[in-house]
Amino acid sequence: MTDIRTAPDPPVPSRWTVLSLIEWASAYLAVRGFDETRLHVELMLGHVLTLKRIQLYLQFDRPLTPQELAAFKLLFKRRLDHEPLQYILGETDFMGVTLSVGPGVLIPRPETELLVETALHHVNASGRETMHVLDVGTGSGCIAIGLAHQAPALTVQGIDISDDALTIAKKNLERYPDLHVTFECADVRAAALPAGAFDLILANPPYIPPDEYAALEPEVRDHEPRAALTDDEDGLAFYRVLCARAPRLLRQGGVMMCEIGHGQADAVTSLAHAQGLTVREVVPDLAGIPRVVVCEPSTPPAEG
Repeated sequence: MTDIRTAPDPPVPSRWTVLSLIEWASAYLAVRGFDETRLHVELMLGHVLTLKRIQLYLQFDRPLTPQELAAFKLLFKRRLDHEPLQYILGETDFMGVTLSVGPGVLIPRPETELLVETALHHVNASGRETMHVLDVGTGSGCIAIGLAHQAPALTVQGIDISDDALTIAKKNLERYPDLHVTFECADVRAAALPAGAFDLILANPPYIPPDEYAALEPEVRDHEPRAALTDDEDGLAFYRVLCARAPRLLRQGGVMMCEIGHGQADAVTSLAHAQGLTVREVVPDLAGIPRVVVCEPSTPPAEG
């Protein structure tokens, strides 16, 4: 195996075509230890040329203009600085919807799709068409919009403390104006949320402990918002708040679902039990890692 520290840069082609640029840029990134280099280069070039990946393959011999090369170079430099591809392209797909993303908002992950899929299963199994859902820490609005897109009769309220995130969430909602989704600035730790108002609470809180945060890949650590990733405590701070507040916020028969980090299932389950919640299920992801905790009040919610 070639040592990326000593591997030579790929030779510069004599003529820049779609294919030669893809091959050179992919090799250049690979030498520097990047993964999925060809995919990323093709997506960036497709973005510049306003072409889908399959269309690039049909135009391999197309010469690139100086303007096209300059535009690609700007994106390529950003990727060399480990900026996430989703930020560079300005959008990503999540649960069948296209969402804008950028600095200041967490990039939606497949693990969070599992949270939405679990919520959809609950909604479908309930036999109810309408529910009032609270999305805590909505970020880009991916959970609220992704869930409402799949179940349009739901009413979803997304809250976040980040103005930057809420700006992006509201921009994303403009693409899907028929959904019953609202976003507002509120801190779940202090907000005066209405008691007994919600049938379903969903949350993907900051759950990475500070020592693990320091070891994250630079794409995550150096570019995505710290406050959306770590609580700067033990990774469990927001679960304590959510478990304490859920019994009062949920209606009779209401359920809370939280995405959790690796190895946190037992701790979050204990926090739930301590606040009078019954854990109905812990859902694993495709790797078999416990990823979503589903819980409900053991006793009817408090009045008032």
